[in-house]
Amino acid sequence: MQIQELEPFLLHVPVTGAGVADSMHRITHWGVPGVKVILDNGLEGFGFAGTHAHLPTDRLIAGFIDQVCRPLLVGEPFGPSSSDVDRLTDKIFRYPPSQWLGRAGLTHVALGAVNIALWDLAAKQADQPLWKLLRQHRTAGSDVPQEETPEPLVAYNTDIGWLDRTVDQLTENAKRACHEEGFRAVKMKVGKPDLSDDIARVAAVRRAIGDDVTLMVDANGKWDLATASAAAPQLADAGVAWVEEPLWYDDVAAHAELAKVGNPAVAIGEQLYNVYEFSNFMRAGAVHVVQPDVTRLCGVSEWCAVTDAALAAGLSVVAHAGDMGQVHVHTSYAYREVRWFEYIPWIRRCFVEPMTAREGLVDLPQLPGAGTTLRKDAVERFGKPWR
Repeated sequence: MQIQELEPFLLHVPVTGAGVADSMHRITHWGVPGVKVILDNGLEGFGFAGTHAHLPTDRLIAGFIDQVCRPLLVGEPFGPSSSDVDRLTDKIFRYPPSQWLGRAGLTHVALGAVNIALWDLAAKQADQPLWKLLRQHRTAGSDVPQEETPEPLVAYNTDIGWLDRTVDQLTENAKRACHEEGFRAVKMKVGKPDLSDDIARVAAVRRAIGDDVTLMVDANGKWDLATASAAAPQLADAGVAWVEEPLWYDDVAAHAELAKVGNPAVAIGEQLYNVYEFSNFMRAGAVHVVQPDVTRLCGVSEWCAVTDAALAAGLSVVAHAGDMGQVHVHTSYAYREVRWFEYIPWIRRCFVEPMTAREGLVDLPQLPGAGTTLRKDAVERFGKPWR
């Protein structure tokens, strides 16, 4: 079979309520610029990125897919193997104009969307859900046993804890998620101008959910080292499991200094774009919880490379939900060592097999593919012109 066409698409999907905010950003929609890769037998594979629904930059992503990736891939042979996925991904990655433009950021995000679509095709050709295909690739030739049914992933609800919510809204959201919907863990945003406000909000949520529920916090890169160091013992007293992106994303040395405290654990990965950036943090002892994002990295292939490296280093891996769970439910279930799963439900309405959590546990996908097949009405409801 051959690749017949690449068709970009662009969705802007409303988020919870009238919008959400963290310490750095405020958004009303989640952007889903992506691509449909079509084989000459009619089979379609879907891949996408996750953005803050900024139309000019989303169009740049779609344009890169159309003007750079499409001419390189149309007419290429394709079969249900990781070697074809890797060969075609590498063809774009090492194409001199795109390599020169950037091995991170916009070009990498666009390439990641293409890589996801290729993996979706590979799994559909193999007539298997992607998680099962990835497990087979990982364990081929090894003594690692294959479970018939993996242990369920435990979801933590991030959508309860936005920084623009009042304390009353926070606590009500947290209680509903834990006591009515069955979540066993929640994550909330921090990064108020006054650290004492953050600590008070964390304490209020802890009281609301009780001591048996796991609590995480996320500063979205807002704090400096002095603030994060002052926050750490107070967060530890509240039983916070990890603090995510406590410092500016590129500052390896500061993260290494903070990580020496050890409690709460330091989590990072949302804004790291390739396996080498992750390796720098791991070698420096600057991270405890590695959070690769398939829509920031070069898709599924690099997500797996980061996860393999992190597990080899004895670190925990938890996927960041930039893809809102659709692909990450597959990549996470591909690894028995990955146990946590970030739950944000904004875009699940767009897909034929949406990511689903019940009583705090994540459903195991059953359909062939990567979970990225769009519903027929998704573009009608949420589509934006990408040219």
